[in-house]
Amino acid sequence: MEADDEIYANGGDGPSRNRPIISGEQLDIEAYAGLYTGRTKITRLLFISDHCDNPQMQLEALRMAYDEIKKGENTQLFREVVQKIDGRLGPNYGMDSAWCETVDRRAEQRKERLENELNAYRTNLIKESIRMGYNDFGDFYYAHGALGDAFKSYVRTRDYCTTSKHIIHMCMSAILVSIEMGQFTHVTSYVSKAEQTPEALDPTTIAKLRCAAGLAHLEAKKYKLAARKFLEVTPELGNSYTEVIAPQDVATYGGLCALASFERTELKNKVIDNLNFRNFLELVPEVRELIHDFYSSHYASCLDYLGNLKANLLLDVHLHDHVETLYDQIRNKALIQYTHPFVSVDLNMMANAFKTSVAGLEKELEALITDNQIQARIDSHNKILYARHADQRNATFQRVLQTGSEFDRDVRAMLLRANLIKHEYNLRASRKL
Repeated sequence: MEADDEIYANGGDGPSRNRPIISGEQLDIEAYAGLYTGRTKITRLLFISDHCDNPQMQLEALRMAYDEIKKGENTQLFREVVQKIDGRLGPNYGMDSAWCETVDRRAEQRKERLENELNAYRTNLIKESIRMGYNDFGDFYYAHGALGDAFKSYVRTRDYCTTSKHIIHMCMSAILVSIEMGQFTHVTSYVSKAEQTPEALDPTTIAKLRCAAGLAHLEAKKYKLAARKFLEVTPELGNSYTEVIAPQDVATYGGLCALASFERTELKNKVIDNLNFRNFLELVPEVRELIHDFYSSHYASCLDYLGNLKANLLLDVHLHDHVETLYDQIRNKALIQYTHPFVSVDLNMMANAFKTSVAGLEKELEALITDNQIQARIDSHNKILYARHADQRNATFQRVLQTGSEFDRDVRAMLLRANLIKHEYNLRASRKL
C-alpha cells in the first residue's frame, strides 16, 4: 500500500472515491408525518413547529396538526394548536367553537354511558365485562388527551385479566400511554411484565416490545442497551407500530446508538452482518452508508453524512436530546480508531481527513489523551502525534514481582492458620469466654 493510499484508507477521500453525498435536504414534513398514525403524529408535528426556525416549516407542521386533530376528539389540544397558529393560516384554520362544543357534549354523554355500564358490570361481578369496561374508559380518556386517567384505567384492567392475551393487551396499552407521557420507567416495567408471558407473544408483539425497550434505554442515555434492543427488532414489525415508531426510526436510532457505543468487531457482527437489521437500514440509505463508511475508516464521508442528517435529527421527538452526545461519541471513536494502527500520525493529514483545523484537532486529541482513551503524546511544534506504547518487558517484570509478593503473602497466611489450628488457639479463646 502506498503512503497516499494508506491515508485515504484511514479517513481521507481518495481520488477513486466519488460516491455522492446525500445533501442535507429540508425535512419533507408531509412525507415524515405520513410515517406515523394517531397521537404521536400530532406530537411530532407540534415538536417540529416548536423547534424549527423555518417559519414556512412551522406553519406547514401546524396546518397538518390542525387537520389531524379535527379527525379526533381532543378539544384541549385543538385549542392549543389554534393559539399557536394565531390566525397566520387564514380563516379556515381558526377557532371552531361549534366543533369543540359538539365534541365535548358527545364526550360527556359517552362518559356517562360508560360509567353506567361499568357500574352494572361491577354489580354483576362479571370479570371479562369489567375488564372491557375499564379498557373502554382507557380508550375514551386517551382519545381526549387525558393520559393520566387513561393509564390508570388500563392498569385497573390487570385485576380482571383472565388470559395471557389480556395481560399482553393491558401491557401494550400501558406502554403506549407511558411513552406519550414520557414516563419511561413505566415503559421498562410493563415491557418486562409482558415478556413474563412468552406463550402469548407473537413475533409482531415481540418486535413492538423491543422498540419500546429501546426507546426507554435511549431516554435513559443507555445507548449500548438501546442499540441492542433496536438491533433485535425483526422485520415482522413492518408498519404495525406507527402509533409509536416508524421502521425508519428503528434504523436511525439503532444505527447511531451502535456507532456511538459498539466496538469495531461488535459493529461488524451485530450491525453490518445482521440480516434483519439490514432490512431497516435499506429504508434509510444515509445511515446505512455512514455505518459502512465508519467501519471502512472513510471518516470524512461518514462525518459528511452525519452533518447532513443533524438538522433533521434535532427535530426528532425522541432523539433531539441525544444528538450532540451521540455525535461526540461517534467522532471520538473515529479519532481513536484512526490513530490506533500508527506509531506516529501527521496532524495536518489527520485534520484534513476529519475536515477540521489542526488547532481544533489538537484540542480534541488532548481531551482524549487526558481521558486515557488514546495512549499518545503530541509534538505541537512538528504537529505529529506519537503513540506511547507500553514497555512490554518492564510490564512483564512488574507482573512477575507482583505475583511473587502475592504468593509470599498467601503462603505466610496459610502457615499462620496452620499454626493457629495446631495449637488450638481458637478453641482456647472460646473456652475463656
